[in-house]
Amino acid sequence: MSKKDAADGREGGPGESLPRVVFDDFRSGRIGRGLREDFRELYRFYFTEEQREKLARRGPVGRFFHVTWNLIRALIVRLSPVRRVMLLLSLLFALFGTANYKVDELSVRLSLSPVAYVLVLLVLLLELKDKLLARDEIAVARQVQLALLPREQPRLRGWSLWCSTRPANDVGGDLVDHLELAGGNLGVVLGDVAGKGLGAALLCAKLQASLRAVIPECRSLADLGARLNDILHRDGIENRYATLFYAEIAPDAGRLRFLNAGHNAALVFRRAGLERLGASAPPLGMFQGTAYREEVLDLEPGDLVVAFSDGLSEATNDREEEFGQARIETLAASLRGRPAAETGERILREADRFLGDRRPHDDLSLFVLSRTGPGTAS
Repeated sequence: MSKKDAADGREGGPGESLPRVVFDDFRSGRIGRGLREDFRELYRFYFTEEQREKLARRGPVGRFFHVTWNLIRALIVRLSPVRRVMLLLSLLFALFGTANYKVDELSVRLSLSPVAYVLVLLVLLLELKDKLLARDEIAVARQVQLALLPREQPRLRGWSLWCSTRPANDVGGDLVDHLELAGGNLGVVLGDVAGKGLGAALLCAKLQASLRAVIPECRSLADLGARLNDILHRDGIENRYATLFYAEIAPDAGRLRFLNAGHNAALVFRRAGLERLGASAPPLGMFQGTAYREEVLDLEPGDLVVAFSDGLSEATNDREEEFGQARIETLAASLRGRPAAETGERILREADRFLGDRRPHDDLSLFVLSRTGPGTAS
């Protein structure tokens, strides 16, 4: 378990007593933090952003009853028909399942509350069974996705490079990859599929496979963008698209060829100041026949390029504050001239410190390229 995992919660060893584990949970404050985070996740999952804005305008009492009713309704509606009937029966038995009968001098009290508890327990057991089966399938999907990620950090003479990705869930929709190309060149990829979870992960795998398949045949990065867009638009899912920042670099050269298809602006830190490499076209798969543009950037030794997914800039802490692009720009500017790994790890540490106990709500990915000069690599 990592240091961060150890800070979030300690797992009791096999020889540790259950009362001590429970006592340590309460003493450490993990119970309170966990409950707050669980309620936040319920709120975000069952209520859209528009609904949350409307609820914020209500008074505390009205908001409480509205949230409670809608959570109960969402729970019942999302169950299968059989489980829905079982849960409704349990509620009826719990509320109205008690009756008193008097026969001559004998009073009899009949209660169906135990039946209500059994029905609720049965629904929970069935839902838990489904969750465990889904978890096993997602665990396999996670192994496959990890196998598709680069096993080592990219290396190229004249450059310092570093990349990282962290899914918000067990699997994610961010693509971080690097490709060895003809002539010793290197392609670096940072993509972000709309949404997260298993659906985004599958589309992310398709994007990675498609990119690796078509790139040897592409005359330019504009051609690469057009081909990927056609593939995702033809075979994709409605309302699913992917942003992409793709760059090619050559050994011992300072020229960067890049394509930005709807992705966050990559940041370039020079001695003279900051430059943003914004998107020149919409995301891949959004519109049929979209034209894309290859762009060129010349870098001097010490110049730094930082590309990231919106999971970093939009990471939100307990006070509902975003990490923000301005914080990334300030931090990265102070690290210009440092190795790419040091820069990337420092940014992630600051993001972790900013989030605190709050779980990230989106996949978080980062790619750092630093021009070191001819004959060097790190």
